[in-house]
Amino acid sequence: MKDALLVLSGGMDSVTLLYDRAADIALAVSFDYGSNHNDKEIPFARMHCEKLGIPHITIPLKFMHDYFTSSLLSGADAIPEGTYADENMKSTVVPFRNGIMLSVAAGLAESRDLKRVMMANHFGDHAIYPDCREEFVKNMSAAISAGTYANITIDAPYTNISKADIARKGKALGLDYSETWSCYKGGKIHCGKCATCLERKAALAEAGINDTTEYEA
Repeated sequence: MKDALLVLSGGMDSVTLLYDRAADIALAVSFDYGSNHNDKEIPFARMHCEKLGIPHITIPLKFMHDYFTSSLLSGADAIPEGTYADENMKSTVVPFRNGIMLSVAAGLAESRDLKRVMMANHFGDHAIYPDCREEFVKNMSAAISAGTYANITIDAPYTNISKADIARKGKALGLDYSETWSCYKGGKIHCGKCATCLERKAALAEAGINDTTEYEA
């Protein structure tokens, strides 16, 4: 019985989870919070849901763009280049983004008589994004459970595995990762130089996947 709602961005990780746990997912939800790359990600999220026959909705959270501070909300030129190990990548943190999205998703799940909210955070996210860490997931799940009649919980199965591990799952599932979006700059094609592009390249290479993503020269 399908009892889960998936927070689906349209990136590698959440699209993999969509296919990995399709038998459990009753609804997928994307959030348009005004990031540089929302317009690139969300169409992929919608397309994959259509392929699988899973209902998909997009919820606007534009107030985050209007009131929060992050280079992810400030245009392509604001996105630093380099790896996630670089100090300047902290500028891409959108304050409490996952907390806000999971709260909305929990309310939506309870409204649809669902029991779980799924998210595709992974181990590589932990160092830079506080709302991707295991401690956050555990405590947020407890708060959502306590705050809902249905005792809804967060299901985050990729929390302690790497992006390359996720890519390996996708490879086994036959996924075409060119039908996902990663680049934080949100240009016509992936820039190939921001941290999320570099992470994407490394994960696909480690998983032995031929990377057919189109990158800037």
